[in-house]
Amino acid sequence: MSLNDVVSAERLHIGFFGLRNAGKSSLVNAVTGQDLAVVSPVKGTTTDPVKKAMELLPLGPVVIIDTPGLDDEGELGALRVKKATEILSSIDVAVLVHDAALPLSDLEQGLLSSLSERKIPVICAYNKADLLAEVPEAKENLLYLSALTGSGVHELKEALADLGRAARLAQRRIVADLLSEGDTVVLVIPIDESAPKGRLILPQQQTIRDVLDAHCSVVCCQVEELSRTLGAFRAPPAMVITDSQAFGRVSRLVPDEIPLTSFSILFARYKGELETLVRGAAKLSALQDGDKVLISEGCTHHRQCNDIGTVKLPGWIRDYTGKDLTFEFTSGGTFPEDLSPYALVVHCGGCMLNEKAMAHRMDTARAQGVSMVNYGVAIACMHGILARSLGLFPAVQAVLNTP
Repeated sequence: MSLNDVVSAERLHIGFFGLRNAGKSSLVNAVTGQDLAVVSPVKGTTTDPVKKAMELLPLGPVVIIDTPGLDDEGELGALRVKKATEILSSIDVAVLVHDAALPLSDLEQGLLSSLSERKIPVICAYNKADLLAEVPEAKENLLYLSALTGSGVHELKEALADLGRAARLAQRRIVADLLSEGDTVVLVIPIDESAPKGRLILPQQQTIRDVLDAHCSVVCCQVEELSRTLGAFRAPPAMVITDSQAFGRVSRLVPDEIPLTSFSILFARYKGELETLVRGAAKLSALQDGDKVLISEGCTHHRQCNDIGTVKLPGWIRDYTGKDLTFEFTSGGTFPEDLSPYALVVHCGGCMLNEKAMAHRMDTARAQGVSMVNYGVAIACMHGILARSLGLFPAVQAVLNTP
């Protein structure tokens, strides 16, 4: 896999912010070496966040985000500013682009405060330094540069690389850390009306790659072939990983001595929130008539007639609880900041969201006292196999017995 093949959710996200005409778009173009953003002397040229996945040396694979001006005006301007500030929930590093000839505005100071509260590292890039009679010395994370002449752009790239490396957490693995070299893993991948034509979905692809990186073998099959597949092994496989919606059928076919889990549970751990989501599963049995449940997906896709998010999950939850519930749905980048109307949030595995974006959604729910569970944990709970599906993670499994 080349660096440019890295999916966006695995890339470092770098957001460029600032007032209109501070030179954000010009600096983005200078940093990327591409005409990524439209440049114009007219204020407010950038009307929506512009994202570009690319390789930025010496850092590596990144997503660069150019945002509208923080001082945009009018009703549309307010919406653009809202879009710009929403980007804060998904970035790992910020660049505040400031006109070097002007003092910092209240809006810029407010952005710096917000970044500090969110613990997002920031570089202050004082642009248009070529217009200054004398250029002050650079300070820590404060650089004087010129998008027009290119002066200081290399230093900005180096500073981004330093902050980017520091911003990355210890490298997590999807499943490789649970395996020993030479192990074999069985992946159960249903091919039904909701499966994309001619390809596997991202969690399945990433899991296969992670198993191969551990120098282990992968055997893929559908539910209908699972018994025959398991019967062909001389020794049991190290584990079986299934698509969540097949959890019930698969659990009946896999002997108890073979560890069983799902892609969704593995990705909950990969994003760092498995324990919280397992605690959230307890809310399923506490739902009451009239409660509202939000089902949220991190990606957008064409809804099929038997879609898991909008059809299967609501049906399973109604059957499990026996309650008269109301369901609402969001997808892609849409996620409510006010979760107070909801008794529970049921979220997908988040494979299309980077760790920062998923953490923001979890933090939003936590701050408002709203329980969140993901598809895989919820489905395992409703099928009575949650404890078994967490057998690979004893510390998390213990949460089930903790009040």
